[in-house]
Amino acid sequence: MPVSRRAFLIGLPLFAAGCAPTQTSFDFSHYSARADEKFPIGAIQLSNLDPQLRRREVPFDGDYKAGTIVVNTPERRLYYVLEGGRAIRYGIGVGREGLVLRGNAIVGRKAEWPSWTPTANMIRRDRRNRKYASGVPGGPNNPLGARALYLYRNGRDTMFRIHGTNQPHTIGRAVSSGCIRMINQDVIDLYERVPVGTRVVVLQA
Repeated sequence: MPVSRRAFLIGLPLFAAGCAPTQTSFDFSHYSARADEKFPIGAIQLSNLDPQLRRREVPFDGDYKAGTIVVNTPERRLYYVLEGGRAIRYGIGVGREGLVLRGNAIVGRKAEWPSWTPTANMIRRDRRNRKYASGVPGGPNNPLGARALYLYRNGRDTMFRIHGTNQPHTIGRAVSSGCIRMINQDVIDLYERVPVGTRVVVLQA
């Protein structure tokens, strides 16, 4: 049976909507497994990740130049500022109360699958860290995850990092020793966008 032109035009928007990629399809793409990594990364179960903590391009109202990283600690969100009043929003985990960085810094160094050595303060706070005093090599069991951005101020390492995590369930919570943690897929995305020297602004309540 032939379809009239009018019926075709009425149905066209519905057809287009059905073929258009949905946000959920982007989420599956963003958080799929990464077999291309030095240490393969498993897919994230979206049912365990609040939609408000998933990577999104969103409107952004802030007086920051494109290319700036803005960490909103109370919101548990990190924004990578784009042109035209937009930003890429990522969910993050943050430091426990009293273990926080505030103000301006820059990305002083970047590393893929970084090694980790607890600071003297971390060992004092938690004696279980003594066994890691000689350092932990990069890999799936390393608390810095797949990537790390090292935050510097006045040419000196602040000892705070933006990094991945092997505990994605902690995103959206205040559990770390002061650093800013991201899902590995998200920190890889951010790492690829930012050069050394990128400005970082950490906002506190």
